[in-house]
Amino acid sequence: NVAGSAGGRSLAANVRRTIYICDVDSQVTERDLAVHFQDCGHINDCRVCGDPNSALRFAFIEFSDEDAVARALLMTGTMLGTSSLRVLRSKTAIVPVNNEYLPRSHQECELVVRTVYAANIDKKVEREDVRNFFETLCGRVSRLRLLGDYQHATRIAFVEFVHEEGAMAALNCSGATLGSLPIRVSPSKTPVRPDTRDDEVEGGGGPSNARRG
Repeated sequence: NVAGSAGGRSLAANVRRTIYICDVDSQVTERDLAVHFQDCGHINDCRVCGDPNSALRFAFIEFSDEDAVARALLMTGTMLGTSSLRVLRSKTAIVPVNNEYLPRSHQECELVVRTVYAANIDKKVEREDVRNFFETLCGRVSRLRLLGDYQHATRIAFVEFVHEEGAMAALNCSGATLGSLPIRVSPSKTPVRPDTRDDEVEGGGGPSNARRG
């Protein structure tokens, strides 16, 4: 399979151009990291990962060439925020966000600011359970999509709040128990778009629930 082998080579090349950064201060943003490493070379992508409640997180930066990685490795031990960074070669590539799902307008950019991505949701939890959980702790939810199926152990959700403060409060819910599992909450990179094809999945109980979002 020529296409498959080419894709494998491309992925391997991406891995070689990527660094893994440990001990990232919880207040550090992706922009802060990009600025910190910009002198190493051109940056293709930067992702901060981990629990927003944790004092330290981790991140990945993909450069446009491998020489930049060599320079970035020399920055291990440098301070950013209140933490000394550890910089290592990454064993994985950054998974790209599908451009089809990124904001398409200024209005959608504003919606993203009010939206969070929740993962590790108990498969027994219904859509209204997710809504009630976030509305009780964070504020009014304007739109919600619960995705996944009952064959997998967990599901994911995108939750859009009426106010930006609701999304900010939701980030503090990471680690809280919903159903029987601790959920993970992070900022969403995409807005919530209604899709009638997901009615059954969203509602957990049929199309009538899904249209309420």
